[in-house]
Amino acid sequence: MRRSQVFQTIQFKVIIIYVLLILFAMQLIGVYFLRTLEHSFISTFSESFRNQAAILANYVRPYLAPGADVQNDPQAAQELDVIIHNLNTIGGAEIQVIDATGIVVSASSQLPRSIIGQRNSETEVMRALQGIRMNEREIVDSNGTRKKTIAVRVGEGGQVFGAVYMVASMEEQFETIKTISGYFMYGTLIALAMTVLLSIILSNTITKPIKEITKQATEMAEGNFDCSVAVRSNDEIGQLGHAFNYMSMRLRDALASNEEEKKRLESILSNMSDGVIATDDAGHVIVMNRRAQQILGLTAEQAIGQPISGILGMTEEEMQRYATNEDNSVLLEREVNDGDTVKVKASFSAIHRRGQDMTGLIAVLHDVTEEEKMESSRREFVANVSHELRTPLTTIKSYLEALEDGALEDRDLARRFIGVTRAESERMIRLVTDLLHLSRFDSQQAIMSKEPVHIDSMLEEVVDRFSFQSKQRGIDIRLHIEDDLPVVSCDPDMIDQVLDNLISNAIKYSYDGGKIEVSARVTGQEDVEISVIDNGIGIPQKHLDRVFERFYRVDKARSRSMGGTGLGLSIAREIIKAHGGTIRLESEVNKGTKVIFTLPLYREEAVAE
Repeated sequence: MRRSQVFQTIQFKVIIIYVLLILFAMQLIGVYFLRTLEHSFISTFSESFRNQAAILANYVRPYLAPGADVQNDPQAAQELDVIIHNLNTIGGAEIQVIDATGIVVSASSQLPRSIIGQRNSETEVMRALQGIRMNEREIVDSNGTRKKTIAVRVGEGGQVFGAVYMVASMEEQFETIKTISGYFMYGTLIALAMTVLLSIILSNTITKPIKEITKQATEMAEGNFDCSVAVRSNDEIGQLGHAFNYMSMRLRDALASNEEEKKRLESILSNMSDGVIATDDAGHVIVMNRRAQQILGLTAEQAIGQPISGILGMTEEEMQRYATNEDNSVLLEREVNDGDTVKVKASFSAIHRRGQDMTGLIAVLHDVTEEEKMESSRREFVANVSHELRTPLTTIKSYLEALEDGALEDRDLARRFIGVTRAESERMIRLVTDLLHLSRFDSQQAIMSKEPVHIDSMLEEVVDRFSFQSKQRGIDIRLHIEDDLPVVSCDPDMIDQVLDNLISNAIKYSYDGGKIEVSARVTGQEDVEISVIDNGIGIPQKHLDRVFERFYRVDKARSRSMGGTGLGLSIAREIIKAHGGTIRLESEVNKGTKVIFTLPLYREEAVAE
């Protein structure tokens, strides 16, 4: 951890607060204690000094009384020196005994003997000789030594006999105070050290849970929501730990709920039949479900972050207009990767937040390509049915009008007109019958009676049925059936209709003297493959994909002249599909056509189903 970060920690701040508080308290107590101690020492010293001076003044009074002559009486002077020496209990004190005229008559041993007989003119002495009892002062000599001076009047009643002048050094007291101050300073430093240590211990009890909560909060921020803190007390830190654990639990529950809701929405979006695209406030794609990717032929990586207007081929103004208008749908055409064009109905809805403008856009895409194709097929189907019905009806009407206008009188002509009318009526009946067949298959109402059928026998019957027609045109129909052909499961009437249609078409579109081959063989172990091959006019390659469509004719004029409805192959495909088989067609122009279909082998459980 960097030094600046250490100084910003709560632990450091708590330690500093404790240290400053203790330092301030110790300083306050120290100042008061030292001042009191100094005052006590000085007061005690001064009181002792005064007492000594007063006692000395009482002892020297007889020697200074009127009539005594200490200066001329050696014995008296010697006695006075002994008194001064015995009473000098303050070490190093200088004592002078002064008579009423201010002359020093005796002095302590620290002073030179030459001072005796000299006049003392100190202020304190003058004041004492004037009758003032106690006179004291603190001075600092030339050596910087602090001293205490006192002059005590010696006398009786109102009469002044002289004075006692004492000077004592106070350095010992100040040195003692200084020593005590040093001890106090050492004690303060030890107290500060103990305070720092105790502050670290105490602050650690506060900051350690906070650090643990911070660590767990960091892990939660990184995505680990299973963490919790250990609560070791019931104080404010413990309550904070309980609150953190409760928050963590609620957050886990909320995230689990959000994750479940997110997965549910993702599942709904992924499995929707419509495409859904969501954008941000800038119009860039942020969500695109699987169906939208399929419709537009894009991957999520290609679309995410791209403007939706570019993806849908629209301008920003158009997007805004459709998103804000009641008419919010538009039909779009878009070319996908394989070159096909899809038609998409896009519905737009703006996303708003409280107090804000549009913050996003939802686009719902519905692929209407198949619907449009079905609608186009329906219109084409209606047009084809109308045309197919109108043509014979127009013919019938024309011939009936001719008969009504007089052709009935001509029996040969009338017979021919009635024959044409009958043929057109039968053609309409075939058309309606075929339409009914297809309608039943479309509505899954076609009734099939499956049973075990020997397909070889059925093929022989169908070929025999068309033998007369084929011989008239010199067409040779050959039958190739594999030996021991197994029984198939089918509705014989429906399969007979398929064979009838395929062989009939082969005869119609074969040249005179052509060849038709009908064969049957087993493919694998599940199906029997039946094929009808001719060497007729064939079908151009571009029409092969549409020959099974309803009313689709390669050569419409020729097909109609041959009495075809354009529904035969469509019905054949529906019948084969209903049997669980497949049908396909191969052809080349002027080389012939091959139609192959398969039927499942007979199984009892299949028939029962």
